[in-house]
Amino acid sequence: MAYKQSYSQLIQRIDYLRFMKLLHPLHFKDYELLDCGGFEKLERFGSFFTVRPEPQAVWNKNWSAEQWQKMAHVRFVPKNSSSGSWQKFKSMPDQWNIEYTIANSKPSQTIQFRLGLTAFKHVGVFPEQASNWERIYQFAQNIPNCNMLNLFAYTGGASLAGRLAGAEVTHVDSIRQVLNWAHENQKLSNTSNIRWMLEDALSFVKKEIRRKKTYSIIVLDPPSYGHGPNGEKWKLEDHIAEMMHYVLQLLNPKQHLLILNAYSLGFSALITHNLLYPYAKLHSSAFDCGELWVPSTSGLQLPLGVWGSLEK
Repeated sequence: MAYKQSYSQLIQRIDYLRFMKLLHPLHFKDYELLDCGGFEKLERFGSFFTVRPEPQAVWNKNWSAEQWQKMAHVRFVPKNSSSGSWQKFKSMPDQWNIEYTIANSKPSQTIQFRLGLTAFKHVGVFPEQASNWERIYQFAQNIPNCNMLNLFAYTGGASLAGRLAGAEVTHVDSIRQVLNWAHENQKLSNTSNIRWMLEDALSFVKKEIRRKKTYSIIVLDPPSYGHGPNGEKWKLEDHIAEMMHYVLQLLNPKQHLLILNAYSLGFSALITHNLLYPYAKLHSSAFDCGELWVPSTSGLQLPLGVWGSLEK
């Protein structure tokens, strides 16, 4: 009987994997995934249409090549696994701005992004993260003296959501150009006083433990591979367990929100389950995990990583 109860509880715990976070394109008015397939995706950022590589789009495109060609302003052409160049079909700037308005924010709060055609296929925003920006904003609004740590923080969407809600935000990234980009987005979004840290994320977390710091909100968007400013090496499957061991020590045990995203191809949501569930059980935190995905206008659905969260 004890075994049957344990098995039943296990099934209940992983049952939530049937549910996925959904970013509906109507919510993010300046972004739309139009079609995907053939290892590419056709997207709209503001007024401009891009074609970018997408390793998870293993199926065929739903729209014709002629439709893609007619709409696209630019296509990213890889040179190797880490860089490439943009082929322009129509006139468009190398940099432009878009915005995201946080739902039900009063007064209305808008995150502004400067986008750009980089040599690494990214344009400066991960639109599927909008659902997490909403969650961060709503949580931070309701927590007195809320402070937030954003690791592998990129151009600052999560940092800006927390700051606009009144949180004290520490933004950590290991690439100076990206840190400067996030600072530019802060100015565009008419906010200030984010704490910018050019550091290796794992090294920074260990220092914060020695300083006896805790945070109400912690967000992690670790890449599959990366390097710190002093040559520190990061490989997701090799270092994520160590990172979470230290990060969870920084989480305020009384009130907290932790969001972990993982974009590594082939990663299962059960990995985030196994990294976070022991803490949830020990501290009676609400726990959830699943997939991030975006629906396309053409009717296809694009998976874009897995996530896990703790909330109390």
